[in-house]
Amino acid sequence: MNITIFGSGTWGSALAQVLTDNGHDVLIYGISEEQVNDINLHHRNSFYFGDKVTLNEHIKATTNIKEAIDFSNIFVVSVPTFAMRSLLSEIDNNISKKALFINTAKGFDTEKVMRISEVIRETISEPHLMGVVSLIGPSHAEEVVVRMLTIITATSLNINHATLVQELFANDYLRVYTQTDEVGAELGVAYKNAIAIASGALAGLGYGDNARAAIITRGLAEMVRFGTHFGGDMATYMGLTGLGDLIVTCNSKHSRNFQAGFQIGMDDSAEKFMRENTKTVEGIRTAKIVHDVAKSMNIKTPIIDAIYSVIYEGKRPSETIKVLMNRPLKSED
Repeated sequence: MNITIFGSGTWGSALAQVLTDNGHDVLIYGISEEQVNDINLHHRNSFYFGDKVTLNEHIKATTNIKEAIDFSNIFVVSVPTFAMRSLLSEIDNNISKKALFINTAKGFDTEKVMRISEVIRETISEPHLMGVVSLIGPSHAEEVVVRMLTIITATSLNINHATLVQELFANDYLRVYTQTDEVGAELGVAYKNAIAIASGALAGLGYGDNARAAIITRGLAEMVRFGTHFGGDMATYMGLTGLGDLIVTCNSKHSRNFQAGFQIGMDDSAEKFMRENTKTVEGIRTAKIVHDVAKSMNIKTPIIDAIYSVIYEGKRPSETIKVLMNRPLKSED
């Protein structure tokens, strides 16, 4: 099949690798001429992967959005959440057919505090929208692009669409499960980004495995409390888009959220990181969104509150940890 990938970053390139390995024809849309030329001429995306990763020679790329839209009716949308709404609007203004939209972003739309599947449904006109699937779970592009074993989910309200995406992407190094708990899955993979910042901060402060095990476990408890409040299924949080994604993001050198937290912990302050950072770190926005929503609905999220206080209120991580540890004693829930 012909499949278009909107986004020439790490995940877009990795998924293009998967799809071409599976025999599909793939066209990547990107806004960087340099990256597009690198893909077309050298079969690399050196900006993200250096010179050690070779992409399938059948992967093609373009900076022409009309060409990308006309290429297929299956659109993999792989851009940061802050760029999602503008890209979708541009697609909707240039399309004259129905397309299946496959979202890979893990976060929230900051303009209206919506899940990404909701943004797609709001932004893409009904005559242009075949359906929405989120391809999400514990995965780093840096591993998928070199064909390391990975398991993720195709999550959709429409099981037939989820099954189609499962069949498109699954192979001997990428296993895909289907599920229909869109709310639970999308909240889970967004929430864990903020918890990963806390995990990184603990490492940066010099704490060890015990502390990170604690932050993952209690972070999961918060994730469940928050997600089930909005209708997410408890079982979802014990699976790939809950515990699975939380574990990988809280412990991996590939995680930008963990790396951000690590630097914040090393500095014992978020001030320098927030001033100098140029990369997309979804957990920074997620922490604010979850904090604000939880506060307005009286949902207890002490770890998120702590992350928020460090990033947005200038609190020191070392002091914030002490506050968390000296909260009133209680039963585990």
